[in-house]
Amino acid sequence: MRRLLRSHPLLRRIPTLLALVGVMLFTTMCAVQPAAPQPEPAAPEAGEAAQAVGTQVTLAIEHFSIIEGTTWSGAHHRAGNRVAEKYPTVDYIYREEVGPDSAVPFAEELIAEGADIVIGNAEFMGLPLEELADKYPDVYFGAVIASDLTTKRNFIRFFPRQYQALYLEGLVAGALTQSGSIGVVSAFPSVQVIRRQAGFTLGVQDAAALLGKEVTIYVKYVGDWYNPSEERDIAKTLIDQYGVDVLTQQTDSGSPLDVAAEAGIWYVGKDMDIVGEYGWSDTNTVAISFDTRWEVIYDRMVKDWLAQDSQPVNVLYLGMDDFMVLADGTRVATVDIMNDGKVGVDAISPAARELVPQEILDLVAARRDQMMKGVWDPFFAHEFVSNGTGLELEGLPVPEAGTVVKPANEMPSDEWLLSQFNFDLAGVQILE
Repeated sequence: MRRLLRSHPLLRRIPTLLALVGVMLFTTMCAVQPAAPQPEPAAPEAGEAAQAVGTQVTLAIEHFSIIEGTTWSGAHHRAGNRVAEKYPTVDYIYREEVGPDSAVPFAEELIAEGADIVIGNAEFMGLPLEELADKYPDVYFGAVIASDLTTKRNFIRFFPRQYQALYLEGLVAGALTQSGSIGVVSAFPSVQVIRRQAGFTLGVQDAAALLGKEVTIYVKYVGDWYNPSEERDIAKTLIDQYGVDVLTQQTDSGSPLDVAAEAGIWYVGKDMDIVGEYGWSDTNTVAISFDTRWEVIYDRMVKDWLAQDSQPVNVLYLGMDDFMVLADGTRVATVDIMNDGKVGVDAISPAARELVPQEILDLVAARRDQMMKGVWDPFFAHEFVSNGTGLELEGLPVPEAGTVVKPANEMPSDEWLLSQFNFDLAGVQILE
């Protein structure tokens, strides 16, 4: 069963957005004032702890990969622990390396252990959980969205608006490149991957336009999310054959980072603050990362379950203006730029920051502040022009190169972004 997605909050804020046209002119005028500092850590919301008292709930996550040494499953694992730390009566249990064939039997094992919420942290192995929704009506099941939007009353689909933080990363990457070549070690064409790469591309292109640069983004696919040796080979190819001097990835191993460090070029991270969280490399290589706080999404699920909501919101697409308060009182947005424990503009590494012009620093600060307030979004502001490459879906061919699929100042629906964004943006080169 499918349910209509809730309207994107920006659609309710069109008057506010239009009133901010004057503010948005700084993109070309370069007259930006630094954004307000990040709010001080807040105390937990009133009643949250009390809400959890007396009601035991077990959150179970099925991780498609190993946890140790990965950014994707590592971030989900941290999220489970953070939710359990926040609520005294929440337990977190998990399984690793879960595939489509084992998702259902593992889920039934987890339910036998007391699981009330069962998550598949990737779509390909999370979708099979749908078949358990009717059998266990009191259990919430959840799965990450890649392109399929199948839901049931208690089968919840979710994804963070990572493209917002990726846009900010793109601004930094576009400012740092001297060769005009930026490389992406990517998994495989999918709506999820294409959408995230689009956010990064728009940031790179905005920085290039502001600084008068010509920048090309080279994308080469691995064919898998986690293949360290192939990821290493592709990273080396991007550097040796295409001259990239800034490297990022849409895969899950640390191999591209290792290659960037060996080659002495800048690396832009994904999914976690890899320097601050894992101690991977240092800020002489890692210019910036984005951090995904899946716990903000899981927190919503836990609250709905604790409220005994039989009709929970079953599509969660949360962004930088959504947040939760951790057990220690720290307020975290769903996604943010982060590096070596720092957030916002301060997350740009000291060595990289010396190379980033002030107008880019100001733009990063201002756009982040606007997205935190929910009054600006790169996918609203920019037009989408097809590169002519992408992923043909059933009944949805890739638009021809040069086609303006979406005009500027128009927000696509959540459903379109999550399931129909199937083309690369103009300016990207997809390598065979």
